[in-house]
Amino acid sequence: MATLSGSDGVMKALEEIAKKMGGGSVSVGFPEGDTYPDGTPVAAAAFWNEFGTSTIPPRPFFRTMIAKESPGWPATMAAQAKATNYNGPLVLARMGADIAGALRESIIDVNSPPLSPITLMLRKMVGNKPELVTGAMVGEAARKVAAGETGATGTQAKPLDWTGTMMRAPAYSVNGGAFTRIAE
Repeated sequence: MATLSGSDGVMKALEEIAKKMGGGSVSVGFPEGDTYPDGTPVAAAAFWNEFGTSTIPPRPFFRTMIAKESPGWPATMAAQAKATNYNGPLVLARMGADIAGALRESIIDVNSPPLSPITLMLRKMVGNKPELVTGAMVGEAARKVAAGETGATGTQAKPLDWTGTMMRAPAYSVNGGAFTRIAE
C-alpha cells in the first residue's frame, strides 16, 4: 500500500476536503416510469437499441458515450469540486447534468446502421405517431417497399429519433433522489 510522506498539513487538508465533499453517488439514465404513448418504457427501448434484438441491430449510444467521455470525468469532477468549494451534492448534480447531456448528444449522433426500408416506409405512412402502427400496416409497408416505393427521408430516416422521446429522456439522480431532466 502506498503512503504519503512529508507534511502532516497535506494529509490534514486532504482529510478536510474529504469531509466537506462527503459521500454520494450520481446515476444517469432513463427514469423508471418514462414511457412512449403506447406504454413502452423508454428504458426498455433504450436497452433494445443499445444492444439490439432479433429484429433491431445494435445502435450503441450509451457505451459509446461512456468510452468517449469517461476519461475526462476525474478532471471535470476535480474542477467542479474546487469551483463549488467542495460542495459534494452540487458537484454530483453538475456531473450528472454534464453526463446526461453527453448521453443526449450521443443519441443524436447515432446515424447507423440505417433503418430498414420497412421502418422508413412506416415512418412515411404515420409521421411522428408510431403508436398508430399496426400489424396490417407493417404488411402494407412491406408490399410498398417490394413494389419499389421509398420511405421516409431526411430527419425522419434518422435512427433513435422517431418521436424525440428517447433524446429528451436522459436524466440524473443524486444520492438516490428524484431524477432531474436536463434543459433542452
